Amino acid sequence: MATAANGQSTVVRTERGLAIAGTRITLYEMMDYILAGWPPKLIRDRLDLTDQQLTDALAYINTHQAEVEAEYKTVLQEAEEIRQYWEERNRERFAQIAEQPPRPGQEAIRAKLQAWKEKLKSTS
Repeated sequence: MATAANGQSTVVRTERGLAIAGTRITLYEMMDYILAGWPPKLIRDRLDLTDQQLTDALAYINTHQAEVEAEYKTVLQEAEEIRQYWEERNRERFAQIAEQPPRPGQEAIRAKLQAWKEKLKSTS
C-alpha cells in the first residue's frame, strides 16, 4: 500500500475495495476522473484530497496498474448489472403508474407538463 510521510498507509483495502485512508473515496472513483482526462489538480479539488493523498493514490495506481484496472473493470461490471436490475424492476412500476388515470384536480398540471414535453421535442 502507498505510505504517507508519517508511516501510515494512504491507500487501504476496505469492504468497498481500495480506498484512500480516512475517506470514503475509492481508487475506482479516482479512475473515473483519470480515464475522463481530468488533470490531477482538478481531481484533487473535486474529491477534496490533500496533495499527499493525491500523490500517494496516483503512485499506487501507477505501481499496481494491472490490479487496479482489473478491479475497476469488475466494479464497472457490477454497477452496470445493478443499474440493469433496477431499470427492469422500475420499468414495470412506471408502466403501472402510467396506466393509472390522473387524480382529480391535476388536469391543469398534466396539460402544462404535456405542453412542456411538446415544446422540448420541437426544439430538439
